[in-house]
Amino acid sequence: MPRGPRVDAPDTLHHVRVRGIERAVIFRDDPDRAEFLGRLALLVEAGAWTVYAWALLPNHLHLLVRTGTRPLAHSMRSLLTGYAGAFNRRHKRVGHLCQNRYKSIVVEEEPYLLELVRYLHLNPLRAKVVPTLRRLDRYPWTGHSALMGAVPRPWQATATILAQFGPTGPRARAAYRAFVAAGVPQGRRPELQGGGLVRSAGGWDALGALRRAKDAVAGDARVLGGGEFVERLWRETQVARPPTQARLSLETVMARVCRETGTTTAELAGGGQRAAVTRAREGVAHLWVGALGQSGRRLAPMLGVAPQSVYRATARGAAQAAEWASLLRT
Repeated sequence: MPRGPRVDAPDTLHHVRVRGIERAVIFRDDPDRAEFLGRLALLVEAGAWTVYAWALLPNHLHLLVRTGTRPLAHSMRSLLTGYAGAFNRRHKRVGHLCQNRYKSIVVEEEPYLLELVRYLHLNPLRAKVVPTLRRLDRYPWTGHSALMGAVPRPWQATATILAQFGPTGPRARAAYRAFVAAGVPQGRRPELQGGGLVRSAGGWDALGALRRAKDAVAGDARVLGGGEFVERLWRETQVARPPTQARLSLETVMARVCRETGTTTAELAGGGQRAAVTRAREGVAHLWVGALGQSGRRLAPMLGVAPQSVYRATARGAAQAAEWASLLRT
């Protein structure tokens, strides 16, 4: 049976799992892992995601992220395509690196957020990549070490998680560490891998079908949460979806920003550094990548910058999001 489109709404918590094609290794060494995390950090800086937990294993990875206004699929395409290209260049290989269909589960925050943080961070221990929890505390390729304060990860939302365990850093870390230790004997947990109480799927429109068939969603496999959560997600998605924005072309967005800032598209692509041009680049990047969820790689040559610079400009443009919002109206 073909899989339906993904649930994709702003401010949604997702557990994402990516495997190497035919279970091949996707992280051969530490430089590979650092390359991937650098790209992940850029997405956070651009406002695409909030990252709560992550784990890099040799042939797969896990992420627990909350989306911003940019759809999950666009961010994942940017992340995985960019990383695969860098991996192939470095290791002198060609072809796909990851399975075409990554797995994503929309998660109800209560009661699953902390359970998934613990479960994801214990992956290297369960896989015997590290031998003990003490070693995991300092293992740099999972978000657990950042929560323990051993490896700084400024882009990871450690404060949000630690606040669930105590008012101060040391006390919160001790309580978090005890919580993780209590999860070691639990081993693999199918109810978290496969969805818990209710798992269902869809895109912007498919959520409507879920509402019309509530009796069927109990056996579906793409939302981790209860029936009320599915219903609420459907309602919020109907309100949040921007039906006219997706029809805006890049040329239209650039023209509107240039008109607003008194610049020209030629100036944007020409490397100009005056303040109005810089502001216009940030506005275009915010609207195209951040608000509309479109490709930063496509935008880069139009702005005369590298793709990495697009995401930095997106983050800076987001600081003036209210000023740019009216330019999306048709």
